[in-house]
Amino acid sequence: MSTALQRTRTMLPGLADWFDTAWPFADHNLVRIEESAEGGSYTVRAELPGFDPGKGIHLTAEGGHLTIAAEREARTEEKGHSEFHYGSFRRTVSLPEGADTSKITAKYANGILEVTVPLQQNKPAKHIEIVKS
Repeated sequence: MSTALQRTRTMLPGLADWFDTAWPFADHNLVRIEESAEGGSYTVRAELPGFDPGKGIHLTAEGGHLTIAAEREARTEEKGHSEFHYGSFRRTVSLPEGADTSKITAKYANGILEVTVPLQQNKPAKHIEIVKS
């Protein structure tokens, strides 16, 4: 092992582990989404395979934002061997102007969550008369 490498490891212990687990752009704990606004509605599709939509997926709309939160825990056992998978995910997106959060709908099929938010039609700008005093 080179002296420079030894020095780096001594000065920055655990740096390689940090990149493997905490790098903000890593694929760990990331809900992949796609967004589109067409035909008077805004749609968010989230890739959430293996989640139970009845109890493991939670949606909230507040303050112009839509938050998708999901939790899962699964355990399999067979012939003296067991494995478990667990995790929680959260993703927040900004809703477009005119989003009608009172009429949001959501459906889940084949591991894909699809959330549809109707968009209210933009009203034309109101002309305001200036009164001379």
